[in-house]
Amino acid sequence: MTESSADRRDPIKVMVVDDHPMWRDAVARDLAESGFEVVATASDGDQAVRRAKAAAPDVLVLDLNLPAKPGVQVCKEVVAANPALRVLVLSASGEHADVLEAVKSGATGYLLKSASTGELQDAVRRTAVGDPVFTPGLAGLVLGEYRRLASEPAPAPDTDEPKAPRLTDRETEVLRLVAKGLSYKQIAERLVISHRTVQNHVQNTLGKLQLHNRVELVRYAIERGLDDE
Repeated sequence: MTESSADRRDPIKVMVVDDHPMWRDAVARDLAESGFEVVATASDGDQAVRRAKAAAPDVLVLDLNLPAKPGVQVCKEVVAANPALRVLVLSASGEHADVLEAVKSGATGYLLKSASTGELQDAVRRTAVGDPVFTPGLAGLVLGEYRRLASEPAPAPDTDEPKAPRLTDRETEVLRLVAKGLSYKQIAERLVISHRTVQNHVQNTLGKLQLHNRVELVRYAIERGLDDE
């Protein structure tokens, strides 16, 4: 079999966070009716962090404008607690500053609330497998920010800092494809390996480089010109 039972049968576990009850309930209902498993909802930031830890969703659909704790802080905390969790921001704001702040906080994708139900469903599916998902026009903005950050002068090296760990050839190859914007599924097909193996290589690389998420990993790769190879 080329596809695991989990890939075929296990529904994607989703949590929806929004302070507007009608919107939150409608999104949760639409996703549940489409075959997703809605494991929790939350109406404020503190509640979102608590329930995300308890419910362990695959994807957190997160509004940024929340009471008690802002969405970007929620994103930072839930991703720090569970690096495997994917965060898809669903926001009314298309402001560039909001998009970049969300991505820097660990969000995998950013979708505007003007998106259709079908677009949201597709975004959740793609987010679950590690794809970066953005409302059209925002992906270029995010990649441009990666490149801007990579072009900034690096901080002066600490003379006591140990030498950078060596990546295997396969880890470097996977890192290069991540930097080019390929999804884990596309990388698996390109290298003729399983999706799980790609995830393992990424996790090993994050550990070796002492990075926390895909955003930092892409920045690392761009700084070293791997996306141009």
